[in-house]
Amino acid sequence: MPLLQKIFFHSFLLFTLLISWFNPLCAHQLRPAIVTINFDQDARVKVQIETNVEAIVSGIGAEHENTDNAPQVEVYRALRELAPADLEQKFSPLAIDYRAGLQLVVDGIAVDWKFDSVMIPEVGDERLSRKSLIHYSAEIPAASRVAIWSYAAKYGDAVVNFVTAGQTEKTTYWLVKGEPSPPYQLQSKNLARSWSDVAIDYTGLGYLHILPRGLDHILFVIGLFLLSRHFSPLLWQVTAFTLAHSITLALTIYGVISLSSSIVEPLIAISIAYVGIENILTRQLKPWRIIVVFVFGLLHGMGFAGVLTELGLPETEFVTALITFNIGVELGQLSVILLAFAAVFWLRQDERRYRNFVVIPGSVLIALMGLFWTWQRIAG
Repeated sequence: MPLLQKIFFHSFLLFTLLISWFNPLCAHQLRPAIVTINFDQDARVKVQIETNVEAIVSGIGAEHENTDNAPQVEVYRALRELAPADLEQKFSPLAIDYRAGLQLVVDGIAVDWKFDSVMIPEVGDERLSRKSLIHYSAEIPAASRVAIWSYAAKYGDAVVNFVTAGQTEKTTYWLVKGEPSPPYQLQSKNLARSWSDVAIDYTGLGYLHILPRGLDHILFVIGLFLLSRHFSPLLWQVTAFTLAHSITLALTIYGVISLSSSIVEPLIAISIAYVGIENILTRQLKPWRIIVVFVFGLLHGMGFAGVLTELGLPETEFVTALITFNIGVELGQLSVILLAFAAVFWLRQDERRYRNFVVIPGSVLIALMGLFWTWQRIAG
């Protein structure tokens, strides 16, 4: 009993620390901005930025991946409750300052943006960030040839779409930390991005969605890892999980199935709690565990799809992006397993010590976090 009390005490301390560090994970994550740049035939360029206006107004920058981590969190929450017209009044005075972070260089000269409008949705589910649309426009010389875009690093990452009048396809880039886009040709038909470029981008995106940004998915994978000291049971579970989330990722992206994130996210949290609790109650893989892991994998696939739906997929390399994002997710999960093995391999030879000092406290932590997230995501 003293040993179990000690294990529970240390697990609870770790749980408390993780709540204080990672509580924002379930609130308002700052997603990359979606930027669409349209070059019209009348020597004008228009840009639309789909982003979180409340974060801009409150001054929360990219150094905070989540608004609840920022010192301006209370200001942000107050803005989140404002009606669209009231929030627009807050943003309009900042429109000139914000445009300085929207740099489009045409033939070596930065365009002079004019603020046009901001479209802000009504207050909805406060667990989700509002996606507002900010519009600017500018005149450019009729004979312009090359354009390069960059989004100020302080505003975070951006997915930029170039669209030229008369061309049916858009050219998409995923840009991080203020990096400029490759040159975009204005006077010739733009070739679609190569499959290798798209593959590199979306493999990286999938990997980052696990490491370091996907704590909930990380804990689920570690929960699978902890159950047995042997790799065969782990292989069966990971295979079932991979197959399941690949199916729903594809079906969701193609619009075959659709389930609200307000349902999916609490169920993902329940799946985390489940694997933690079952690890405590059993010492070996039961036949039903594979089926349960498969079902939970279906839910996690919908969660992955939510990220891709927000960022969009390139029209010309849709399948490549979908497959390589999934590959990135798998590489992230493999990295989690390898890191977990490296951390505890020296204890895995002793079954009693491994279970008492790794499996039980680790699973208690995972179960507590899963239950906490379930309550948080339901309560909002």
